[in-house]
Amino acid sequence: MDSNDDAEDVSLFDAEEETVSRSTRSKIRHPVASFFHLFFRVSAIIVYLLCELLSSSFIACMVTIILLLSCDFWAVKNVTGRLMVGLRWWNHIDEDGKSHWVFESRKATSQENKSVSEAESRIFWLGLIACPVLWVIFAFSALFSFRVKWLAVVIMGVVLQGANLYGYIRCKVGSRKNLTSMATSYLGKQFLRQNDEWLGENSHGTP
Repeated sequence: MDSNDDAEDVSLFDAEEETVSRSTRSKIRHPVASFFHLFFRVSAIIVYLLCELLSSSFIACMVTIILLLSCDFWAVKNVTGRLMVGLRWWNHIDEDGKSHWVFESRKATSQENKSVSEAESRIFWLGLIACPVLWVIFAFSALFSFRVKWLAVVIMGVVLQGANLYGYIRCKVGSRKNLTSMATSYLGKQFLRQNDEWLGENSHGTP
């Protein structure tokens, strides 16, 4: 087979692979996880805004909102973060009874990078950041309008969704810090090695 034909086949294969990679990134690979990532938190906000129109019972509205917030906290912490962006945070207690917080970031291989969905990543971070901001606004609104009975519900929303936001930011920033510390350690070792070599050469050169 002619060498020109080989080169042409490789070029066509690379172009096809790049097209498949782009289409994969633009698609939502976990539609169920993406749906429930937004469903519980958006539903809690809608119930809070329309609770006085939907029901005259404050207890029923409060219980519904807290259940939705709890379901959202569990789903985002244990399922959607791991599937959509490859991040996870959790807590464990060692043998001495001490509590340890762990923030993990999945090591991305070249094959995983090709299949990462940018659409899912945008959905994840948009929902993760926007909803806690809304609950903070609701907290100030309830405080300034003297709606004291709703203040506990709003604080629950801020705490639960803010905890997930803090945890995933720590996962994201922590992975970058690890890379930075590794690079700094490598450069430091290289500098010390060159310094030792320079000192060794000068010591041999002096009488």
